[in-house]
Amino acid sequence: MPSTVQTSKGAAQGRPEGGGFTDRFSMRTKRLFWVWTFLALPVLFYSIIRFYPTIDAFRLSLTDWNLMNKPKFIGSENYAKLFSDPKFWQVFRNTFAYLILGTPISLFISFSVAFALDRIRFGHSFIRALYFLPFLTTAAAMAWVWRWFYQPAPIGVINDLLSSFGLMQQPFLRSTTQALPSIMVTAIWAGLGFQIIIFMAGLRAIPSTFYEAARIDGLGEWAILKKITLPLLKPTTIFLVVMSSIGFLRIFDQVYNMTTNDPGGPLGSTKPLVLMIYQSAFSSYQMGYAAAQTVVLFLILLAISLLQLWILRDKK
Repeated sequence: MPSTVQTSKGAAQGRPEGGGFTDRFSMRTKRLFWVWTFLALPVLFYSIIRFYPTIDAFRLSLTDWNLMNKPKFIGSENYAKLFSDPKFWQVFRNTFAYLILGTPISLFISFSVAFALDRIRFGHSFIRALYFLPFLTTAAAMAWVWRWFYQPAPIGVINDLLSSFGLMQQPFLRSTTQALPSIMVTAIWAGLGFQIIIFMAGLRAIPSTFYEAARIDGLGEWAILKKITLPLLKPTTIFLVVMSSIGFLRIFDQVYNMTTNDPGGPLGSTKPLVLMIYQSAFSSYQMGYAAAQTVVLFLILLAISLLQLWILRDKK
């Protein structure tokens, strides 16, 4: 009789007689179960598409493989060959030239534009959209348009403009000294839209009460910029520094499309590390050697990511 009463009581409260499987666990355990259930597919996807190829690149970098035969283990010979190759060090210098010059210039220009746009009220949305359009355009299309700009007169717009002012035409992409800066201008211009939008979001997130209090205290615009705006934009700036640095270290599209006749030319003066990896893998079919170059690039990118974590930890 008591068992019958308990059963009826449980049924009246809407619980099944035997209890469900999940009823045995706490609410926190149930939440973790559903979280990992929904995350299982993305984790599986990234494990197969991202993490496995990255780890396998370390294995392939220790082999000699040309796609036709099975990989042959050769130890660290690919790394010894890479670090003794003068072309690699030229490519290494080119890659860091893009990074060291492109990152600060792009961030300075994007912050200046964002700072000015933040104070514009008339046509603000339209002007912001104009700056963001290059970021939506494919890199190949932009590269070919800029390649046309750099052509000799009367085809090239820039040289045609220089000639109209009586100035000497410039070789641009045909010069070993001007080709890299010319491509860098294109890469900087292509990424400005994204950086401007992020900087503007950071500026809009700063409470206006800080500026009002500073003006009441008699601070000028330069002092407000130095003591309020820039310090409070530090997290945004760190994010853009890291993203821009990774972008310039992985530059490929602009170089490949703007130097199609001689990829990375002239005389390798514009070739970045990613283009060297591409040529080693798909032109020379030296997959092991290309994997060693990929590992070097991965370690460089990893160092930058760890630097970001160190900066953020120092900030806290």
